[in-house]
Amino acid sequence: MDRQWITQYSHHLNRDMHILVHGQGGVPFMAFPCQNSMCTNYEEFGMIDTISDYLDQGKIQFFTVDTVDRESFSDKYGDKEHRAWMQECYYRYIIEEALPLVGQINGTGMLPVTFGCSLGATHASIAFLRRPDLLGGMLCLSGLYDSTWFWDGWCNDILYDNSPAVFLANMPADHPYIDIYNQRKIVICAGQGPWEDAGLPSVYAMRDIFTAKGIHAWVDLWGHDVSHDWPWWKKEMRYFLPHFI
Repeated sequence: MDRQWITQYSHHLNRDMHILVHGQGGVPFMAFPCQNSMCTNYEEFGMIDTISDYLDQGKIQFFTVDTVDRESFSDKYGDKEHRAWMQECYYRYIIEEALPLVGQINGTGMLPVTFGCSLGATHASIAFLRRPDLLGGMLCLSGLYDSTWFWDGWCNDILYDNSPAVFLANMPADHPYIDIYNQRKIVICAGQGPWEDAGLPSVYAMRDIFTAKGIHAWVDLWGHDVSHDWPWWKKEMRYFLPHFI
């Protein structure tokens, strides 16, 4: 399996950021790690092994990015405005710096699908739902889609733009992104078992918003035995991956 380590200086974040690339050609996936993790996250926890047949056969190419979660979502006692601004800087890095590099390396001309588990799913949904014109869809497992939860209910204009369950609820019915969403593939999945309770209200909210806006999304709730953990995310990934190929 092809493996590349990419270092890219981000002018939005004023630091080196890294992208770990697995595979060559095929549908590009931009993968966001779990909370506070970096680009080796999916490799270290066996997700790359789980999808190795898709990678070896050139069906998909996996681009895992770094995060700055410790300065934004996870900095519980930090200044709220600064934390929100750091998330916005991260979003801009993803869209304006990392995404063009993904397209250049992949070389197929296909729009990348965003992917993530847990807080990675939150990031994946932010990127796709804000710029569906640049992305091919989203596959989000066990995410929490109201970012204000991490800010204890606080919100300003910047965090608003980074909270999908908030900004999507207020999107006008005639917004041009609605048509674009319906040309893409959107999957949100969550279990109903241990450690999934924090994110479930926002999953229900996203399901209701999609229905109200006429957005064709697949929101799939798995059973009460399905926990917020890697063994289930691997099963879910195998289940949904063919939908994007």
